[in-house]
This record gives sequence, structure tokens and C-alpha cells, in this order.
Amino acid sequence: MTILTTEQKNFFHKQGYLLVPDAVDVLLLRRLREDFAAWVEESRGHLAPWGETLDGRPRFDVEPGHSADHPGLRRINAPIEVSDAYLAASTDSAMVDCVADLIGPDIKLHHTKINSKLPRGNTEVKWHQDFPFTPHTNDDLVTALLMVDEVTEENGPLQVVPGSHLGPVHGLWHGGEFTGAVEEEVAEFCRTAAVTCTGPAGAVCLMHTRLLHGSAPNQSMYPRTLHISVYSADDAVPCSPNPVPSRYEGSIVRGRRTGRMRAIDIAIPLPEMPTSASFFDQQAGVNR
Repeated sequence: MTILTTEQKNFFHKQGYLLVPDAVDVLLLRRLREDFAAWVEESRGHLAPWGETLDGRPRFDVEPGHSADHPGLRRINAPIEVSDAYLAASTDSAMVDCVADLIGPDIKLHHTKINSKLPRGNTEVKWHQDFPFTPHTNDDLVTALLMVDEVTEENGPLQVVPGSHLGPVHGLWHGGEFTGAVEEEVAEFCRTAAVTCTGPAGAVCLMHTRLLHGSAPNQSMYPRTLHISVYSADDAVPCSPNPVPSRYEGSIVRGRRTGRMRAIDIAIPLPEMPTSASFFDQQAGVNR
């Protein structure tokens, strides 16, 4: 099913991102919000990350300072394994059709996660590109960031550098350590060139895997929850282990399995796999 117009597709290929409203229907959006609210309530009974994913790391991650009175649930790994609603959003929604319009027709699901910024939280995302975390034989990968809550200028919205997907892939290793972020000189450029992506609940930001992006902490009284699904063209073959593995990895969500691979001329350092619940610890230097 074709969802996007020619103008929208051209914008994505030129700028590296695209905002699309109504990526999921109202009833599914309600279920997504209900499931996440239940996880926040569950987090009040934990003092540290909990649960278990396919590779043994915690499914639920909390930020420093998390408590029952001030919950700081910031990451859920592979929510599609524990929620029918999140599975439906990642595999059977208009959002997936939009991705197929951009890099299709044959689309695989790579991984899913929830990045959340609860009110007055401290979580930030330092400037980076996704491709160095999930290198493939080609870069036909799209990160779909579904806005489970309304995203405003105040609650820690995604910021992107338009057109940066057409430039170099920036290293995330510095001084022999994997920092999960670009060097400060590049980050400074990003801050001056950034565009803020806001939108109503149910909208999605489709982002090229090489687009520079980041986000600041949420200093508002309103939550900012993103359900993030990463997709690849079927002929893009992973070059390193999945940082968020699940039993749905590699599932064909649109089109068919071709049995082919396609490679582009690119050489980058392989990533360091996270040993804790999420890459937030890598960016904070906790694992080092």
C-alpha cells in the first residue's frame, strides 16, 4: 500500500527525515499508552533495571535517581515481545507502509525499543548516527520514531541535522573507548544546524540511519515517549550483532524474502555491544 506522496519521498531522500501524522490508528495508540503506563507503575517496585531479554540483559532500564515516588523508566528493550500493541505498531500499521515506500518493497524488522523521558527527568541522547551502532552491508535502513505522547519543544524532542545522512559516517570510538557519541567538534556543529521534530501523539518521524540526531533532557511536566522500530531493506545484511535482539529479528514485515544481499563501499569500526540495559550507559561512560 502506497502511503507517501512523491513530494514526501523526495523530502526524505534529500533531508534524511520525514514527519508523518496518524501513523497508527486511535485505538492502537490508546493501547500503546496504556501498556506504557502499566510499565511505569511496575517500575515503582524496582530500584534497578529488571526483566530479561533474549541475550540476558535487562528489558527495563531506569535512569539514575529513579524511585517509587519519582519513576525514571527510560528504556524498554524489545517491547514487541511483551506487548501485542507494540508488536502491531511495528509490523502491521501505516508506519510500516511508509517505510516500505522509502526503502521497499521488501522490508525486514531489525529491532525495537522504547526511549522515554518522564517529566523532569535527566535522560539525554548525545549526538550520533544509528548506522555505526547497527552496520549493514548497505545503508537502506530507516529508524521509525513513533510519538506515543505529544512531542513538544519543551519535553526533550528529537533534534536532527537535515542532509547529514549524505555526508560522512562519524566515529563513535574516541581514545580507544566506545562512547556512543560523535566527537565534540561535530556535536557543536550539530547544535548550530539542528532542526527540532515535534508532533502530536500518533505521528512518526522516519529517519535515515546515517542522519545525525540527539535530544536534550525533558524539563517539562509532560512525558515524551517514543516507540522506536528499526527496519532495513531485505538485501541489507547485518555486519555485527544486534544491540537489541529479539525473536522477531529479521522478520519480513512487507514484501518478501529475496535471498539476496547488496553491498556498498563503506568502511567503519564495528560497535561495542552494550553490557547493561541500554546505550545510555555507554554514552555516560558507565561501562568504561
